Amino acid sequence: LKAGEDEITVTWSLNSTFPAGVDSSYKTVTIKLCYAPISQKDRGWRKTVDNLVKDKTCQHKIVANKPYIFPSNNTFTSTVLRDVPTATYFIRAYAQNSEGDEVAYGQTTDSHKAVNLFEIQAITGRHVSLDIASICFSAFSIVSLFGFFFLEKRKSKASESK
Repeated sequence: LKAGEDEITVTWSLNSTFPAGVDSSYKTVTIKLCYAPISQKDRGWRKTVDNLVKDKTCQHKIVANKPYIFPSNNTFTSTVLRDVPTATYFIRAYAQNSEGDEVAYGQTTDSHKAVNLFEIQAITGRHVSLDIASICFSAFSIVSLFGFFFLEKRKSKASESK
């Protein structure tokens, strides 16, 4: 997937093996992109913590506070935001109660976070016009350096001859 261009579609529902009423406190659902372990390595700002308040695995929201409706399947399509960095991801859905506290979650990968992963390529932010401008300014700085060096030498020779 390419950030800012491609779309991602997420469908979520309650696991049918759960007993009836387990979702009685679920009011809203938030869907987030989460870093896979390969993209967390040597990056403390992405680390997984068991406490959901301190967990930094899932930093990018796809959809926030969508009403929880059961038993229907819920689907949402969104364009991958331009500020999402290049990494390997999985998707996690958080169920919140009426106070907004996260009370449950489900994810597209297994407990080891090794399957159903996907990559997002971030935009580079470089354009041809930016490259041309940087070349022009670099050339101007080199010409200016030699020009001022030449003028300084000329002034010093003129002052010596007097």
